[in-house]
Parts: sequence; C-alpha cells; structure tokens
Amino acid sequence: MGFIEWLAEGFIGLFKAAAESFTGLVTGILPLLIVLLTAMYAITTWIGEERVTRAVQWAGKYAVTRYTIMPIIAVIMLTNPMCYSFGRFLPERQKPAFYDAAVSFVHPVLPFFPHANAGELFVWAGISAGVAAIDQGAFVRLSALYFIVGIVVILIRGLVTEWITKLLIKRGGHEARFAEFDEAYAAGHIQGGHE
Repeated sequence: MGFIEWLAEGFIGLFKAAAESFTGLVTGILPLLIVLLTAMYAITTWIGEERVTRAVQWAGKYAVTRYTIMPIIAVIMLTNPMCYSFGRFLPERQKPAFYDAAVSFVHPVLPFFPHANAGELFVWAGISAGVAAIDQGAFVRLSALYFIVGIVVILIRGLVTEWITKLLIKRGGHEARFAEFDEAYAAGHIQGGHE
C-alpha cells in the first residue's frame, strides 16, 4: 500500500512541478520577452525603421563587423533567444554564419552582461566561483579573457560558416535561387520588413 501511495504522490508531483515551471515561464520569461520586443519595436519606430535597417545593414556589409559588432549588439540588447532576429537584416547566404556567431557569443557575454543569457548563468557561475575562491584578481582576468576570446571565436566561426555555406550552395546547385534572394535583398526586401 505504501508503494501505491508513493507512486500516486510521485505521479501528481510530476504535474505539480510542471505547473510550477509553467507558472514561472508565464510570470517570468514571457513578460520579459514581450516587454523586450515592445521596447525594441518602440526604439526602432522612434529612430525610424529605415535608419535602423541601414545601420545594421552597414554593419552587415563587412565580414569583421558582421561577425563581431552585429552579434555583440544583438546579444547584449535583445538577449538570448531574441538576438538571432538580427539575421533578418542580412542576405540569405549570410544568415547561417550570423546565427553561428550569435549563438556562440551567448556564453562569453555572461561575465559582463548576465541578463543576456540568464537561463545558463549557472555555467559561468560554476566556473567563476572556483576561480574567485582561489584569487579574486584571477576572476577579473578570466572574465575579460572569456569575453575577448569569445569575440575572436565568433569572428572565426562566422567566417568559416560563411565559407561552408558558399560551398554548400555551389555543390547543391542552388546558385540561381540564392541569386534571386540577393536581388530581392538588393531591392530592399528584408525578411519581416514592410515592402
């Protein structure tokens, strides 16, 4: 009989835990994302969508800024997972590389901007707690190096992924389709934009 009671308590406990997790999402991350989206749309509206688009497209013109400045600003301002939406300002052939750069920066940004990926802050906290216990000065150096190395890594990953994407487009015989995407992009048709 004790086993049946334990099983029944465990069964309902599973659903209670799921409900608590769901409540946490509804009262935590969901309003945060809605407010972030609203704020970013408001800022974009105040500045002007065309100006914002031109500024981000300017950063997207050059590989160095496309895989450093764009992901850094996107991750810090929009946080994870909203930061990937900055890819909408790039041509189709560069979107996979931008995503790779942005997703690779959501951890190195944590020492200075913990809000950017709060759901995985425990990874940085676990590593840094051991270092801080030994030497507080080493903790500061570790934070700075983690951030700087992260920037170097996202640049390398962006460049390599862009090269791989070009190779796959060519091997797959998709040059004509991507030429159409490039023409649409050059004409100002941006994914999710007003046409």
